[in-house]
Amino acid sequence: MINRKGIVSAALAVTTVAALALSGCGSSTGSSGSSDDKTIVVAASPTPHAEILNNAVKPLVEKDGYKLEVKEFTDYVQPNTATEEGEVDANYFQHKPYLDDFNKEKGTHLVSVAAVHFEPFGLYPGKTKSLDKLSNGATVAVPNDATNEARALLLLQDAGLIKLKDPKDINATPKDITSNPKNLQFKELEAAVVPTVLQDVDIAALNGNYAIQAKFNPEKDALTIEKADGLAAKTYANILVVKQGNENTAKTKELKKALTSSEVKDYINKNYKGAVVPVF
Repeated sequence: MINRKGIVSAALAVTTVAALALSGCGSSTGSSGSSDDKTIVVAASPTPHAEILNNAVKPLVEKDGYKLEVKEFTDYVQPNTATEEGEVDANYFQHKPYLDDFNKEKGTHLVSVAAVHFEPFGLYPGKTKSLDKLSNGATVAVPNDATNEARALLLLQDAGLIKLKDPKDINATPKDITSNPKNLQFKELEAAVVPTVLQDVDIAALNGNYAIQAKFNPEKDALTIEKADGLAAKTYANILVVKQGNENTAKTKELKKALTSSEVKDYINKNYKGAVVPVF
């Protein structure tokens, strides 16, 4: 990988035995390939991942003699590509179902080493302020991407509003609804658009970050919300990811330790008002 030139140079400069020793160290150091490198480079989306890394994780790794460099990405492809190619040591932005699909589609070799948090879906009021006041034919705004729409349907099922053919189907669509006693009508929109139509629908299914953007406090305003010990939390927890083979490097161990520390848990609980929930 990236370490090969450094290993070859070392072999020319010193003995074969020393070169082999360096090779052993280099294979466990992450993107730089240097056994004494103390910079951990992580790809992350801006909110909440980069915030958690910069504000809560960085001071912890610095105490252990490391430097944390966070590279922010607004898309969901480049962080994985950068991790696969060794441009960064790890990434923190995605959940396991997305990672599995990415590996399958792109032929990458990325693995999860820790579950850190999840961003719970909630049902929030639009024109109707409580679930028991939903009228027949009420309109529900839901995200139209496969993962988030399934989460919305599972949440509606948990609230007793619909039934699905498979009650634990994380790939459910409206076609899988077997019972809909209130004849709910679904308005399928891009996830980022859902908060903008609240005045036109009865209720809406929002992810935590979009709920905050819509000025909701998830702990107080959600009509119902995914539970931290439920199926969604286990399935959609945001994870720390590295390239296969780097699970036990010193950098990975340091990053995992910091991300799953009590300090990070306290930071998340204090700053995100239930929109981000630690799962460790």
